[in-house]
Amino acid sequence: MCTGEDRKPARKSCMKCEISMCVQHLEAHLTTPVLLQTHPLTEPMDLSGTIKCPQHGKLLEYYCLDDMTCVCVSCAIEDQHRLHNMKTFVTAHKELVEKLKAEEQALQMKTEDENESLEKWDKSERQKLSSCSLRLIEALSNLRDISLNSVQSSVSARMVAIKTSKTSIQAAQAEKDTFRFLQMYSQVHRDVESAKAVDLRKGLEPGSDRDKLIQEINQGGAKMMQQAEEFWSSLLTLVDPEKDQKPFASSLDLFFELQNLGSAMSLSQDKRKVFHNSWLGESSATLFISNTEKIPNFQKWTVGLSKKLQWTIGLCDKQSSVNLECGPVYGLCWEDNRLSCLKTEYQTHSDESHISGQPKRSNVNKTEVEHKANLGPEMVEVFWNVAASVLTFYNRTGQYLREEIVTIELSTNNCNLAPFVRLGNEIAQNRPQHQGNPFVMHTHSKRYQQPTYSYGNPLHKTELVCELC
Repeated sequence: MCTGEDRKPARKSCMKCEISMCVQHLEAHLTTPVLLQTHPLTEPMDLSGTIKCPQHGKLLEYYCLDDMTCVCVSCAIEDQHRLHNMKTFVTAHKELVEKLKAEEQALQMKTEDENESLEKWDKSERQKLSSCSLRLIEALSNLRDISLNSVQSSVSARMVAIKTSKTSIQAAQAEKDTFRFLQMYSQVHRDVESAKAVDLRKGLEPGSDRDKLIQEINQGGAKMMQQAEEFWSSLLTLVDPEKDQKPFASSLDLFFELQNLGSAMSLSQDKRKVFHNSWLGESSATLFISNTEKIPNFQKWTVGLSKKLQWTIGLCDKQSSVNLECGPVYGLCWEDNRLSCLKTEYQTHSDESHISGQPKRSNVNKTEVEHKANLGPEMVEVFWNVAASVLTFYNRTGQYLREEIVTIELSTNNCNLAPFVRLGNEIAQNRPQHQGNPFVMHTHSKRYQQPTYSYGNPLHKTELVCELC
């Protein structure tokens, strides 16, 4: 407010007058009752463009606690803030300061309470990781020792033939009697030929010893892989504790919802396994994959599939699941030892767009996907990003190992789509003509948990062809 050369520092700013004042010019605002009641004073501030409502051009006098923003009187009475919790600046400042103090105390208490639990958790996870490391090192050491010791023993045994041949040669050369030399020569010759046949670069010589060692190595290797996966899991848990809390339904929450089932197909009691017997008739089935808890943005499911049956897995419209060509479908298909990608394409005709504005389906495109020759995936993991309308298929090769097969961008509304599995006829097999009545053979296998059927031949058993993993 000062003018001229003798300008003094401002002490307060009046938001209504939109000016900043020194001690001398501030006296009127502090002594006049009307100004004290109606002119809010603040610490010195730049008042250009910051104190008026951008919508109504009026002075900002109130604070909306619901939207956490400053508003004018028109906003508070007429517009979107009229039903909100409104406070004057002074009252809002006082209440919010008290709220921050309470939150600070709560955070302090939370920190004190969680420090002890955090230390316990960290100690527990480190112990698990250390234990996994020791078991993994032990498994590796045992596998290494048993292999190296066996090979070393085998090499030592083969070295005996070389040493024997050298001893025989030296003994024959030292013999001066012609007759005795000739009698010794045949044995020396055999020892030399035996030594010449020795190949020290081989591991173990063929035989029961090598077969037994290979079996032990396989058993030790399986144990080592198990320990490696536990070690890997412990590392992931330590660096990403929320890895098991991602927004996916648990595999135990998934189950098959039956759409149709051929006479050769059967469903387990827990609705998580599908069995097939080629002697019983038609081998086809369509099943939807449901879960007890609905996840709005992401869905993931893993299905174990048999290569003996053709299959299609992915998303489709429930109303058109019987004939996939009639409805939207996005999926991965295994047929005739070939892996293909299915995607429904839509198009809008220019002469109809102005009338209905609705897209018109064209057809289901089928594109072959590159993969290892004649080796289809036995465990397929599907990840559906609902929000981004993206469907990705993976070939699951281990607990934490997977390879991406293909990613599909959906071109229709997600709300009508549901995860499904469709199983087809056997690949490259002709079903035999059976005679006689079927008889039931009960199996005690933990994997199947149901009777095995056969038509006169006990070798034809019910097989597990699809399973939720």
